[in-house]
Amino acid sequence: MSENHDSASGVPTSGHVWDDDLADFVNQPPKWWMLGLTASAIWVVVYLLMYPSVPFATSGTFFKGIGLPGTGQWTAIKELATDQAELDAVRQPFEDKIKVMTPAAILADDKLSEYVSRAGKVLFSDNCAACHGQNGVGTFQSGKFAMREQGYMAPILLDDDWLYGGKIDDIYTSISGGRQGVMVAHVDTLKAAEIDAVAHYVKAMSEEGKLAADKDATVAAGKKVFETSDCTACHGADAKGMAAMGSANLTDKVWRFDGSIAGITQTITYGVNSGNPEARVAIMPVWLKKDEHGQVLSKLDETAIKKLAVYVYKFGGGQKEVAAPVVASVAAPVVDAASAPVAEPK
Repeated sequence: MSENHDSASGVPTSGHVWDDDLADFVNQPPKWWMLGLTASAIWVVVYLLMYPSVPFATSGTFFKGIGLPGTGQWTAIKELATDQAELDAVRQPFEDKIKVMTPAAILADDKLSEYVSRAGKVLFSDNCAACHGQNGVGTFQSGKFAMREQGYMAPILLDDDWLYGGKIDDIYTSISGGRQGVMVAHVDTLKAAEIDAVAHYVKAMSEEGKLAADKDATVAAGKKVFETSDCTACHGADAKGMAAMGSANLTDKVWRFDGSIAGITQTITYGVNSGNPEARVAIMPVWLKKDEHGQVLSKLDETAIKKLAVYVYKFGGGQKEVAAPVVASVAAPVVDAASAPVAEPK
């Protein structure tokens, strides 16, 4: 340490010198800078009292307001509550209507339908997107996943292919009550050659259509297995599936699981939800649960599920209700009741 407290230029130093000529100057900051630093420190204390950042002041401050917005009573929780109350006031008229309306009635109301589309997006992202993919595009698993896990984690919701029906009430039922179809394993009932043959026939129906596949000699053996085994009992003689059972349409190009020959063989061999360790698992959970008193126990209530049903329907694949045919009638002539004939009982 040097005893000379002045550098060669005459500026005072702390007296510490390194490498012979490296010293610490003791210049003081400008007064305006020190005043600004002091004012900033005071303002930090004042601001902390006005807008507390630590939960030690339950009222938000230790003194009454001094004319600034929020002084005296502000807390972040109170501000959140105020904003939420304003939002609820705007939403409430819509929410009250939704509670007493059916999903079909909500869908038919343009304003409510638009409101539900916006609210349903948040609900879908929070509860459905993990399996069905954001915006219903599906979540496809391949590569590192086991063969029984390959394919879509849950059905795509953007197309018009529905296992249990795509009408608005069908969608509501699927969400509220869940779905768990079963396809039996055929590992013990069909030979490996028969499973391979019917897998090729199913693939041909998807690629060529059923009429063409039925005439395709290369898959004739598979056609015979399909018709003589239990396949038609669930998928139907036309192979288009049955909504009542949740069986898939085998004549289109939409695949719930892996649609390759290996994937189809896996599904036929071990089934779906069949109890076999190698079976594919396809379970739509129950989203509406109530106790014996009718109190909702689940995360979602009827109102939320109505929103989701309308939101999913409006992806574009929802099936419209088939209107009853209108029968034209000829108006009967007006007859004076006094002169009208009395019909005899049959």
